[in-house]
Amino acid sequence: MSDQQNKYEHLDEETLFIVSQTFKALSDPTRIRILHLLGERECNVSEIAEELSLMQSTISHQLRFLKNLRLVKFRRAGTTLFYSIDDEHVMTLLHQSIHHARHD
Repeated sequence: MSDQQNKYEHLDEETLFIVSQTFKALSDPTRIRILHLLGERECNVSEIAEELSLMQSTISHQLRFLKNLRLVKFRRAGTTLFYSIDDEHVMTLLHQSIHHARHD
């Protein structure tokens, strides 16, 4: 084996934290539902709340968590914020997880 194959790349603390927070985001059923919906279309808080049958305050709290991780982003239209996906890598991971869960 060459030195290149034997060399282990250590993960720095910041990377470890971000990865663990990403998996934390994906470990919550409400956040998974929000991300799945936003993967389909852009929505405002009231649309998400209605679609998922949840309170707007719950949605806002979860969106804040997802936005802080840069998993979702928003655009402003007047006084309304419209949310969409901001990280396709995480959406790929989510879609693969869903496919894995549905696989017979």
